[in-house]
Amino acid sequence: MKVYLDTLGCRLNQSEIESMARQFRAAGHEIVASAAAAELAVVNTCAVTNDAASDSRRKIRQLSQAGVHEIIATGCWSTLKPKEASALPNVLKIVPNDRKDSLVTEIFNDHPSSFIPHPSTFDLEPLARSPLPGLHRRTRAFIKAQDGCDNHCTFCITTVARGASRSRSLADVINDIQFALAGGAKEIVLTGVHLGSWGYDFGSHLRDLVKTILRETDTPRLRLSSLEPWDLDAGFFSLWQDKRLCPHFHLPLQSGCKATLKRMARKTTPASFRGLAAAARQVVPDAAITTDLIAGFPGETESEFAESLDFVREMNFAGGHAFTYSPRPGTAATRLAGQIRPEVRKERNAALREVLEESAKSYRQKFIGQTLSVLWESSTQLTDQGWQMEGWSENYLRVETTAPHPLWNEISTVRLIAMDRDVISGVLTF
Repeated sequence: MKVYLDTLGCRLNQSEIESMARQFRAAGHEIVASAAAAELAVVNTCAVTNDAASDSRRKIRQLSQAGVHEIIATGCWSTLKPKEASALPNVLKIVPNDRKDSLVTEIFNDHPSSFIPHPSTFDLEPLARSPLPGLHRRTRAFIKAQDGCDNHCTFCITTVARGASRSRSLADVINDIQFALAGGAKEIVLTGVHLGSWGYDFGSHLRDLVKTILRETDTPRLRLSSLEPWDLDAGFFSLWQDKRLCPHFHLPLQSGCKATLKRMARKTTPASFRGLAAAARQVVPDAAITTDLIAGFPGETESEFAESLDFVREMNFAGGHAFTYSPRPGTAATRLAGQIRPEVRKERNAALREVLEESAKSYRQKFIGQTLSVLWESSTQLTDQGWQMEGWSENYLRVETTAPHPLWNEISTVRLIAMDRDVISGVLTF
C-alpha cells in the first residue's frame, strides 16, 4: 500500500507521524512524497488555534481533491471534533489521540486483505531510518518523550485534546533514539506536550533523562523542545556543560504582565521568568532564548499590554511566536469577562511581533564573523556555483551557504558573514 503522511502544528505531531512512518515501513508499505501517489493518507491534525483547526479541515479537503480515497484523521482537532472530521470527504476513520499509538494496527485491522503485523514486528524493523519524503523530510529526529498535560492554563485546548500527563519510559525513549541514530540522524529533538514534566509520574525528572541520553548514546546533538519555566531551576542549565546539548531554550512566557498571567493560570511571574532567563544566560551566555506570546487575552487592559510589551522588550528574546488570542470552546478563557475586540488583538499581535523581530535581528547580528556548526537540512543544485545549502546552527540560527557537493544531513563548521532578514549566509571552513 502507498501511504501519504501529513501533519500540522507542533513538533510532537511531527514525532508521532515519523513513528507511524516507521510502523508502516515495518509492515512492508511505502511512504510516498505526494498525495497524488497515495492509496491511503493519514493526517495528524492540530487545534491549538482557530486557524490551526481551519488548516486541518483544509488539509483533509486538499487530500480528497488530490485523489486520495481513504483518509485517516487523527490528532487534536479530529479528537475534539470527530463528527465534523468524519463528515469531510473521503474520511474513512477517526483515530483519537488516546488510540494514536495503535493507529497503524487499527488501519490494518480495517483492511483484512493487508498484512497485519504482530505489534512486535514494529520493534524488529531494520535500523535504517528513512526521513519522511516531501515537505516533512527532516534531518532532525523528533522523539516523543511525554504526552498530555496536568496544567490547566485557561486558554489551552491541548489539555482537553491530549488528556493527562504521562511519561514514556526511559528505556523506550533511549530505544527510539538509538533507532534514529543508527539510521543516520545527527540531531535528536525531545518533544512532549509538557516535556518538562517528564518523569513526574514515576519519581524522576527531565534532567535524569537528559543525563542518560548523553551517557548512553553518541548523538552529535540533543535539542529540547518547549519547556515550561516552572519546571526548571538554575541548576538545570549546568547540563549544558556537555557541548552536544544545543544552546537553545524555548520558554513559553505567554504574557509579560503578572495580572494577565494569573488569569491565564500560568505558574510563573515576570519576576521568576526574569530570574530563570538570567540563570540560563549566566551558564550559557550565547544561548538562544525564544518564547511564545498571546496578544489580546481576555481582560488585558491597555496598561497591562504595555507592561507585557515592556517586559518582552527587556527580555531581548532571540525570537519567538506571537499568537492572536483565539477563543477555544471548552476552555475557561472563553468565559472570562473583558473579551478583546478582534481588531485590537491583531494590533497588539503586530506590536509584539515587531519587538520580537527586532530582538531576533539583534541576536543574529552578534554572530556575524563567528564560526558555528550547522546541520544541513536542504540542498538545491545550482549551476557552476555548486549546491545551495540551508540548515540550522546549534543555537537555532538559519544559515545558508554554497558547497561543491550536497551536504544534506551533515554537520559543517561555517563562518557567518552576512544577514538577510532571518537567514545568515556563511562560508564553509570544514
